[in-house]
Amino acid sequence: MQIFWKGQSCFQIISQTGKNNLVYLVIDPFDESTGLRVPKLEADILLISHSHADHNNKKAVSSPVPAKSPFIIEGIGEYEIKNVFIQGIHSWHDEKEGEERGENTIYTIEAEELKLCHFGDFGQKELSDKQLEEIGDVDILMIPVGGTYTIDSKGAAKVISQIEPKIVIPMHYQVAKMKLHPAPISEQKKNGLKEFRGNGGGVKLDGVDKFLKAMGVKSTEPQNKLSVKKKDLPEEGTDIVILKP
Repeated sequence: MQIFWKGQSCFQIISQTGKNNLVYLVIDPFDESTGLRVPKLEADILLISHSHADHNNKKAVSSPVPAKSPFIIEGIGEYEIKNVFIQGIHSWHDEKEGEERGENTIYTIEAEELKLCHFGDFGQKELSDKQLEEIGDVDILMIPVGGTYTIDSKGAAKVISQIEPKIVIPMHYQVAKMKLHPAPISEQKKNGLKEFRGNGGGVKLDGVDKFLKAMGVKSTEPQNKLSVKKKDLPEEGTDIVILKP
C-alpha cells in the first residue's frame, strides 16, 4: 500500500487487492480556499468527511477508468468496494455537538490486511466509548493537529492515547503558502452554522512542530510517501510519519 498526503486533510491511497488489481482512494480533496495548489487526483473511491469547501472538492477528482466516475461516500455506514472495506462513523466538528461547525465523519479503511483511520475535521475533546468501539484496532491513523477548526496537538495526543495506533500521520496543519479564508456568508447560512472560517485576512493553523513536541518526538525526516505492508508495522509503540504535501 502507498499513502500520499496532498496537503490539508487530503490523501491518495493506492492499494493492491489482487495480483494485477490496483484500487485508488482519495479522501477530502480541497479547493483553492486553502491557498494551496489544487492537485489533479484519480480515485475509484472518494471519501468526503464533511461538506466544507476545503474537504469536498469533488470536481478535482476523476476516475482512473475512462467514462466512469469515482464511487463517492459521504457519511456513516458500511461499504465494500473492490475488496476494500470502509466504515463511516459519526463524530462532531466541534466541542458543542455541531453547534459551531456541524457534523464530521471518521472513516476506517481495511485493505491488504491493514486498517487505516482518517479523522476528517474532528473537533471533539475525546472519543466516546461508542466511537472507540466502532473504530476498533487501528494500524495507521491520519489525524488533524493544527487546531482552530479541529483538535490541536494536545487534543490529538489524547485521541492517539485512546486508540494506540501503530503509525500516526498528522494532517490539517500549517504548511507554506497555506492560508484559510472565511466561508462566504451564503455558505454559513446554508449550513445553519456560526462563522467557521475566521477573519478576512485568512487564518493560520499550528505547525506540525507543536504536535511532535506534544508526542515527545524531537524530529523526523519528512517522506514523499508511505509505502507499507502488514509486516512493516512496529511491534511496539507508535511511529510518527511526516509526509510532504
